[in-house]
This record gives sequence, structure tokens and C-alpha cells, in this order.
Amino acid sequence: MTKTDLINSIYKNLGLSKKESAVIIDELFEIIKETLEGGEKVKISGFGNFVVRQKEPRKGRNPQTGDELEIDARRVVTFKPSHVLKRALNE
Repeated sequence: MTKTDLINSIYKNLGLSKKESAVIIDELFEIIKETLEGGEKVKISGFGNFVVRQKEPRKGRNPQTGDELEIDARRVVTFKPSHVLKRALNE
């Protein structure tokens, strides 16, 4: 599913214009992004949790040349589905 698919779904199901639907999706994504950038967890009941994790620097290898290199520390977003979502997927 793409962002356009989400916009079209809101447009069809709620009767809003495509422009209004796009504004809602854009604002939702912006709120989630800002919350994660601030280091906070995003919990959507019945869906799951988005959490920012800190990854430490580590040694890696260039697969083309085999040369060792240092992979920088970074923050990554992880998603853990809720039990409700897991159950729905496995029924």
C-alpha cells in the first residue's frame, strides 16, 4: 500500500475530497515523524509500536571488495505489532 492508496481509501470511505484526504495523511505522517525524532515512542492501539533505537558503531565489510569498514552509530525505527494485529494476520 502506498501513500496514494491511503489517500484514495480515505477519500472513498469518508467522503472527503482527495485534497483533504492528502492533508490528513501528510499531517499524520508529520506528527509521527516529529514524535520519533524527539525520541518518543508512537503507540497505535490495536496496531503496534514504533520505537527509535540507538545502534552502536560496528565493524562491517564491503561485500564487493571485502574491505573492512566502520559502520557509524545511528538511530533506527523499529516496529513491533500488537497482539491484535498479530492475531488478525494469523486467522
